[in-house]
Amino acid sequence: MFSRKKQPPIKSLVAQGTRIEGQVHFAEGMRIDGEVVGDIRAAADQPSILVISESARVEGAVHADHVIVSGEVVGPVHAAEVLELQPKARITGNVHYKALEMHQGAVIAGQMCPTAVLVDPKPPLKLASNGQ
Repeated sequence: MFSRKKQPPIKSLVAQGTRIEGQVHFAEGMRIDGEVVGDIRAAADQPSILVISESARVEGAVHADHVIVSGEVVGPVHAAEVLELQPKARITGNVHYKALEMHQGAVIAGQMCPTAVLVDPKPPLKLASNGQ
């Protein structure tokens, strides 16, 4: 259903037991097992992936191309391409996505906002009539 392009490598980790306060900017891939209080933003000039594990908690806005949530996010989530919500995912805030994969058990307390996908206008249909 979704294209499975090669994902960027995960080069950054916020380990379990670690708490970061403030804005976090990363390139390519990042995994969060700890706690982040502040916005998380991927570099816009290259593909990105952000993994928020089951033990993680994020309080702030999240921005990346591909976002995988297994833990808790309090704030809006912006996935430019794909948002994956694993069974124990908990999001309190609006989610913005191009494609959504949501497993049973995942919870969103907020609005779900698919990004506008531009579609080529279709030509008007011509009805077949009696031999004309």
